[in-house]
Amino acid sequence: MFSGSIPALVTPFRNQHVDYEALERLVDWQIKQGSNGLVPVGTTGESPTLSHDEHEQVVRHVTRAANGRVPVIAGAGSNNTEEALRFVRFAEEVGAHAALVVTPYYNKPTQEGLYHHFRTLHDATSIPVIIYNIPGRSVVDMLPETMARLAELPRIIGVKDATGDIVRVSSQRDLCGTDFVQLSGEDASAMGFNAHGGQGCISVTANVAPQLCAQFQDATLAGDYRRALEYQDLLYPLHAAIFAEPGLAGAKFGLSVLGKCTNETRLPLVPVTKSTEDRILDAMRHAGLIG
Repeated sequence: MFSGSIPALVTPFRNQHVDYEALERLVDWQIKQGSNGLVPVGTTGESPTLSHDEHEQVVRHVTRAANGRVPVIAGAGSNNTEEALRFVRFAEEVGAHAALVVTPYYNKPTQEGLYHHFRTLHDATSIPVIIYNIPGRSVVDMLPETMARLAELPRIIGVKDATGDIVRVSSQRDLCGTDFVQLSGEDASAMGFNAHGGQGCISVTANVAPQLCAQFQDATLAGDYRRALEYQDLLYPLHAAIFAEPGLAGAKFGLSVLGKCTNETRLPLVPVTKSTEDRILDAMRHAGLIG
């Protein structure tokens, strides 16, 4: 169920309020462009600056707008286990297909603390949970051995891996089993990730180039790496340009160029600079997204 190109959706704003109409239009466009799933209120969805009510309403709107056409993996992470449990329960209540739970940031828990955080969420709910391992932001790395312990639980089904270490995929296949879903959290290295045994990417760039990202993923999953490399060559400048500054700001600029939503972010993030705008525009032209 969870494979291919899965955009980590931005949360559109208008006058600093969540623009739910634009969000629902984005969902429909993404599905029509071939995206294989959707992730609302991950970091790219500006979850750190959404209120709890906004967080839940975004999950509700995306799940309703998707209407079962593609799976919805609801962002549900927190560095507070009770707060994470609230978000996972809500995702289950509104019909999301899985919850994406980041390793608790700032607290710097031990491996045993990580295990019990995820074990608590697993035991208190019935929805599948995907671990989000991103040491660069959370300042804690879930080791493959800890992940293997969690993979023994029936509803801890996979990982979004943003370690940047594609060898981890092989290690995690060995320890967690080949049925454990491994999704890349880095656009630029997604081809190598899949070559090592990954099944897809939770993608920032797919906000702006959903069809190309879906076609790229289709090629890798079919084992056609010659064709995948052609898509990689088209997409790489866009990956690099979007991430020249915080990726969600780059994605929102690209979407504003396409007329899909405004370029608004919430502080402490700001829209990208003019030089990054120019890089993104050049990359969009290179990919054939604009004339």
